[in-house]
Amino acid sequence: MPPDPPPPTELLVLAGLPRDTTERVARLLLGAPGTVVVGHDLRDVGEGLVRRRVRATTLGTADTPATRTDTTTNVRLTHGYLSCVLREDLLPELLRHAGTAARVVLHLDPVLEPEQICWALAHVLTDTPGGGRTVVTDVLDLRGVVTAVDSASWLDDATGDAELDDRDVGRLAGDERTVAQVVTGQAEFADLLVLGGTAPGWTLARTHAALARLTPAARRATLAAVTADPDLLGLRDLPAEARRGRAEDVHAPLLRGAPPLEEDCGLALHVFSARRPFHPERLHEAVDVLLDGVVRTRGRVWLATRPSDVLWLESAGGGLRIGHAGSWLAGTGPDVWEAADPRRVALAAAGWDDRFGDRSQDVVVLSDGARPETIDAALHAALLTDDELAAGPVAWAELPDPFGRWHVDPCEPGDAGTARAPAEHRHDRGGRD
Repeated sequence: MPPDPPPPTELLVLAGLPRDTTERVARLLLGAPGTVVVGHDLRDVGEGLVRRRVRATTLGTADTPATRTDTTTNVRLTHGYLSCVLREDLLPELLRHAGTAARVVLHLDPVLEPEQICWALAHVLTDTPGGGRTVVTDVLDLRGVVTAVDSASWLDDATGDAELDDRDVGRLAGDERTVAQVVTGQAEFADLLVLGGTAPGWTLARTHAALARLTPAARRATLAAVTADPDLLGLRDLPAEARRGRAEDVHAPLLRGAPPLEEDCGLALHVFSARRPFHPERLHEAVDVLLDGVVRTRGRVWLATRPSDVLWLESAGGGLRIGHAGSWLAGTGPDVWEAADPRRVALAAAGWDDRFGDRSQDVVVLSDGARPETIDAALHAALLTDDELAAGPVAWAELPDPFGRWHVDPCEPGDAGTARAPAEHRHDRGGRD
């Protein structure tokens, strides 16, 4: 019998805002022979320059000990956009190590969120060294995401108003995210959270309570624990509900991994659902309730003025954005139903409303001090009243709509993205749009 083929090269994604902790995790991973760590410094990406750093530990042999290499290369880009970094250098560099390394670690710049990168790994066609085109996850075995967080500052960052310019990080073209949006996005998509630094007991308890509700399927370990046992970083024996780098559709369940629903240390989850549309102007006024005493909000929104549009609402700390995320199944033809994810079709059919079809409001709020009943009352007050509902869609179309009209900018072939369109309405604490 022919010998079994060698296992595919493993791929880990390492994310996190604190440079010191992510760097220590990267060094721990480099301790395993056959590991390559690929990173891109994006602090000068606006000028069309990134610095690619590749570190490797050779496998070694019985006669030759393992050695380490460390190479930094300046890479000039066609344009200073993340899509250019991915298409022109990051994805090709990962493919270059397929089959020659036991494990590749993609060490993300602190400003990057792993969900968008993992989407690109699975969807963006890239030229291979031997000719042809493929997506990275067809060649490398994506094991999942490790995210580093700072024990003392993560919860303050996640509920604050700090801008990225306040930190030693680059800013991508058109990037208006806050620090809160970055650190919650990084933690939310993790399979393993590595907590670095020290903090008072109450701060640690509150941080763990928040993370348990934000990303319940992720394991948590201290930096000291993974230093003592680096094998924890290999993401083996993860629970079945672990993400493992899979970016989900906006119609996926909003509560993943059976999070604890009881309040702990002031942190609590609240689910808001309704089967009637929002009045756009009243919703615009009500969203401030999601910006004080709230860690994270995520969910699907239905505006009376846009009966076909699924809108995605997402907040972190003092920043909120609402973006176009596709269409409801109601009112579409059989071709749309056939192309939709079967899980979405099953859920839509199970909860089908004779008048509104699958349209609904489904929002999950992770609060930190804000009372769920206050949030619920504010959002309920933003729904159409019985009289407004009875007026019908023609009248709804004339309602004032402060959210503006969505558009989709032309994208270059191969641009990275997610299931959500890039056009967004942003809203900050204090009502700034």
